Amino acid sequence: MVNKVRWGIIGVGDVCEVKSAPAMQLVENSELVAVMRRSGHLAEDYARRHNVPRWYDDADALINDPDINAIYIATPPDGHLPYTLKAAAAGKPVYVEKPMARTYNECQQMIAACEHAKVPLLVAYYRRYLPNFLQVKQWLEQKKIGDVRQVNVRLVQAANPQVLHNIDKPWRVDPQIAGGGYFYDLASHQLDLLDFLIGPIINVSGFRANQAGLYQAEDSVVASWQFKNGVLGSGNWCFCAAQSEERDLIQIIGSEGQIEFPVFGSGQVTLKQLKHKPQLVEFDLPKHIQQPLIDAVVKQLLTGSACNSTGDSAARTNWVMQQIV
Repeated sequence: MVNKVRWGIIGVGDVCEVKSAPAMQLVENSELVAVMRRSGHLAEDYARRHNVPRWYDDADALINDPDINAIYIATPPDGHLPYTLKAAAAGKPVYVEKPMARTYNECQQMIAACEHAKVPLLVAYYRRYLPNFLQVKQWLEQKKIGDVRQVNVRLVQAANPQVLHNIDKPWRVDPQIAGGGYFYDLASHQLDLLDFLIGPIINVSGFRANQAGLYQAEDSVVASWQFKNGVLGSGNWCFCAAQSEERDLIQIIGSEGQIEFPVFGSGQVTLKQLKHKPQLVEFDLPKHIQQPLIDAVVKQLLTGSACNSTGDSAARTNWVMQQIV
């Protein structure tokens, strides 16, 4: 075990501005040592603005920096597999952005490489550590809604103005880079959260369509599934709807009530029980939204305590998405 996690980051884009990387400088016994982007001037700019000692424009140089003992891969998904293989070969633990990879097969290769090198592989599904979802987990464990029967997921969004007006389409809608479209980017959070709250999904089927024709990836998806414990679920995702119809909601239906909550933006959770008024609880979310998860990652690397957002759990989410689309 080491006494301090000294991070190197590959790919300091938007996610590293507020959500993740600043937390690496705030968590106890954690330090951000160096960052890398292929455009060196952007890496230098990030390092200067965030008080990071070193920057690189070469991933191999960062991975092999002897002062770095953990690698955070914050690139788009097409970079996750190759950089994980390199970090594992260098004997360094890996923390990788979500979705874990473009395909389930790539996830399996990442797991195998880290197991062979005997280094941890952890994935940035940070909602597993946010207070609103921990409250939902507690309610379920306390059987506040009795036995869970079904789960319904609904995410409806208007078309992104960038893709609607054909302006520099984001990598998130390029399947060669992202594995899919906004479904892979956003539904991965929801499906991983359900894996955490309810358990693994073992049977799943679905349909996808490209209805608006704004990009190559799917923009509308429906699915149904069965959890290992027998609970049934369904999902409806549309990324080309009217703005007035936008919706973000998960409903967990039980024998004695239900729990409702959004996954994105708000920290609200609502408990509805028979013979009781609905109980709405709203949590303040961390400024650096990944900080609770990064704290758990650091604790695992320093003490061996288990972080629950692993390569194995994240690969299950990739498997589910792949079966759906």
